[in-house]
Amino acid sequence: IASIMNRVRDLKNKYRNEDNITDELNCTKISADTTDNSGTVNQIMMTTNNPEDWLSFLLRLEKKGIPQTDVSLLNRLIGRYSQAVTALPAEKHSQDESYARILVRFAELKALQDPEEARDQFHLARLNCKKFAFVHVAFAQFELSQGNMKKCKQLLQKAMECFAVPLEMLEAALQNFHSQKKQLLSDEEK
Repeated sequence: IASIMNRVRDLKNKYRNEDNITDELNCTKISADTTDNSGTVNQIMMTTNNPEDWLSFLLRLEKKGIPQTDVSLLNRLIGRYSQAVTALPAEKHSQDESYARILVRFAELKALQDPEEARDQFHLARLNCKKFAFVHVAFAQFELSQGNMKKCKQLLQKAMECFAVPLEMLEAALQNFHSQKKQLLSDEEK
């Protein structure tokens, strides 16, 4: 098991280094890439520029593969989610569920690359969209996956204190936390 874990760690480091180089190269050739959906992005930004259209576009893009195993797709998704977050001002969209879902998914994708950056993104999502229970639960789930049990519990308790909705989601997550389950919410509860 130790040998396998070392090999996985080596592969992660190798891909992380390659990703940094590829990201720099991709920045210079984004406009030349015909698979980057820049026409769709431009259309969204020039016409509606609303969270619903962005989320719909991003979810369609995610269906093209599995970001956990496809580094190229992961990088593309992170770039597009970043673009969406930048294009949508928090002051205007903080009460919009689609905007909150974009922030949470962006943080979840960042977690696949860099947990510290992901933590910052989750914090930003929670700060801007605190009325949505799923935002708090996603952040708590991230902390639980990082082994931060105390932080996970604190996040869920603070969510209840700020009356995030639906309350039943928070109660279910807390109950699963106290039952020491790895997932705060099952697929049915979500």
